[in-house]
Amino acid sequence: LSRRQRQMCIRDRIYLAQTDLMTGLCNRGSGEKKITEFLKEKTGGLLCLVDCDKFKSINDNYGHSVGDKVIIAIAEKLQKTCRDSDVVLRLGGDEFAMFIPGMLEQRVAEKFFERFFENIRQIDIIEMQGKSIEISLGACFYNGYEEVSFDQLYRKADRAMYQSKKQKG
Repeated sequence: LSRRQRQMCIRDRIYLAQTDLMTGLCNRGSGEKKITEFLKEKTGGLLCLVDCDKFKSINDNYGHSVGDKVIIAIAEKLQKTCRDSDVVLRLGGDEFAMFIPGMLEQRVAEKFFERFFENIRQIDIIEMQGKSIEISLGACFYNGYEEVSFDQLYRKADRAMYQSKKQKG
């Protein structure tokens, strides 16, 4: 192999190691690492957790290939809603996370959520015959003052998601 081919192979391996292959988003490891860098630099922002409600029934009723289409469609809407500087990752299964550096105001976050939910409402998976995809979202702000780990922030956002699921009934 030439030097250029070796460099391309290394670049490809790095991409594969950092990417969720189904969605093209960061995988859990690389996404967590990027968010942790922001937290170490004390860059404030918003951490959001997202998951697809009743995802098991989508797989059961329509098959795993349709479930995969749902995962890919959600990932595309996450990317469409976020900026290039935001960290968007697939945690696994039907769970995703976003870290939006610099987003520290409730009002701005609410506008962001409105845009995100509008994008989700636009998903139309033909095999689901007009049935909409429902998602739950939990979020928490990090103000950039105290030291916090990804796990601590994740647990806060996860509690918020649990509350949102409880409200849905």
